[in-house]
Amino acid sequence: MVSKGVTPRNAPVDPARTALLLIDVQKGIFHPGAADARPYFFRSAKDVAVPNMVRLLSAARAAKLEVVHTVIQSLTSDGRDRSLDYKQTGFHFAPGSLEAEPCDEVAPAADEIVLPKTSSSLFNSTIFEYLLRNMELDTVIVTGFLTDQCVDHTVRDGADRGFRMICPVDACTTDSQERHGTALRAFKGYCRQVTTEDLVKEMR
Repeated sequence: MVSKGVTPRNAPVDPARTALLLIDVQKGIFHPGAADARPYFFRSAKDVAVPNMVRLLSAARAAKLEVVHTVIQSLTSDGRDRSLDYKQTGFHFAPGSLEAEPCDEVAPAADEIVLPKTSSSLFNSTIFEYLLRNMELDTVIVTGFLTDQCVDHTVRDGADRGFRMICPVDACTTDSQERHGTALRAFKGYCRQVTTEDLVKEMR
């Protein structure tokens, strides 16, 4: 039973209170070279996830939602500021590098925020929470890469910080269908899961 005065998880999107977040949709992650190195990821991103992000982005801009892009990007040229995990994994895209740029398909429009991050959840290495509260936003639509890593971590962190999290299940992906499905089932209790089509209809 939902507590009195609490917004139900499946309540429709209120554009005035919602941000659309695109996680790590950048040239160092999604690029033609990934077709050989990460075939499932590249194909599912190219054919499904990125086109759905484009649809959501268009609808969000039309409905005047805040749009926030986050990219993996160190603050220093040698990456000494990165999280231990990113150092161990070898994630390092230098400031101003091509790899740190958002992909052309979802290029930020004027006045859209781009946050460099150095951890899986941008709540831990950026001022995202501070910005949401300053802009009086309490709902976040989470899209991007990877479903079972940065998307998962961000959804959980946002829920624990008191934000209503929404994940369009066809606007994110990872390295296999199994991993994608397992992640969605694992964090289902922290967010509303919905299709891009349904979200676009709500924003209209």
